[in-house]
Amino acid sequence: MSDEFTVFVVDDNPGVRRSMKNLCDAEGLAVETYASGSEFLAAYDPRRRGCLLLDVRLRRESGLDLQEELRRRKAELPTIVMTAYGNVPTSVRAFKGGAVDFLQKPIAPEMLIERIRHLVEIDCREREVTASLDDVLRRIASLTPRERQIMDKLVDGLISKEIAFDLGVSTRTVEGHRRQVLRKMGVTSAAQLVRVVMSVRGS
Repeated sequence: MSDEFTVFVVDDNPGVRRSMKNLCDAEGLAVETYASGSEFLAAYDPRRRGCLLLDVRLRRESGLDLQEELRRRKAELPTIVMTAYGNVPTSVRAFKGGAVDFLQKPIAPEMLIERIRHLVEIDCREREVTASLDDVLRRIASLTPRERQIMDKLVDGLISKEIAFDLGVSTRTVEGHRRQVLRKMGVTSAAQLVRVVMSVRGS
């Protein structure tokens, strides 16, 4: 699987697909074009990096239906919705479906490239956050059951003596486990531990 960022174009107009491909090629961006949503879904691997340039009106299909299908599949693909027949209900549905932009055709090439570059930045930031959260989850999974108990109580703000009393063990035992927890979690203090753990708890 390639880690290259790819611009996926879904438009039933061959001329539009050619112009989009030529524009992306000229900017050094990898690009793939598809004539329909079903053709795109048959080929797309959600693990691939990229963004989607999606026309609203596809032959016998709606681009917004494709957008909603991607959401159902939990495919986080930053999307620019394009249309020559824009209206408020359509734009509202596109944004509710997670579109980053809703652009009226014809689109100035400079604007389109600028928006694509913006999506590249969004994709990179989101993947960095995901990688960081995945690392925290792996570290938590490496803890023993007792270390996990100690970690949870440290995150709740308890000190070693209080944890020892709660668990019916010595303070020295708690301190030993505490050191292991901090080491495995890659932090040097209980305050840092709280920030790291809360990052994966959504707080």
